[in-house]
Amino acid sequence: MTTPTPDDIDAILTEHMHLEGPLLPILHAIQHAFGHIPETAHRPIAEALNISRAELHGVISFYHDFRANPAGRHVLKICRAEACQAVGGAALAEATLKKLGLAWHGTTANGAVTVEPVYCLGLCACAPAVMLDDRVVGRLDGARMDALLAEAGA
Repeated sequence: MTTPTPDDIDAILTEHMHLEGPLLPILHAIQHAFGHIPETAHRPIAEALNISRAELHGVISFYHDFRANPAGRHVLKICRAEACQAVGGAALAEATLKKLGLAWHGTTANGAVTVEPVYCLGLCACAPAVMLDDRVVGRLDGARMDALLAEAGA
């Protein structure tokens, strides 16, 4: 992903300003185009929508899928809901973070994997579950997690 120029941001703003309630579509478009919502985009967005930068920051930080920094090439979402936790998900998550040397929302040094918590993947009967990019995987254990991490290049 590239760093957006002011012209890139202006083009996205222009494309979405006709919408009713354009803030979320604008944020989604910027993140889709650049992999994150950089700080340099905050001022033009706030000015275009006549909101404060604090209000904008509140929206960006409220929604967990918006990122201030680019994610790794792969995103591993580990379920933190009760069904997954009840069958070892918490220990699996802790071991995975420790193995990668990361905290939640961290990215491996080689840029391969970003690890994020998610609070249900809808695979409760096959817990513990994760999502690697767009693929949901259930019945995880340490060996299967290691295989997923190897596949992702972590």
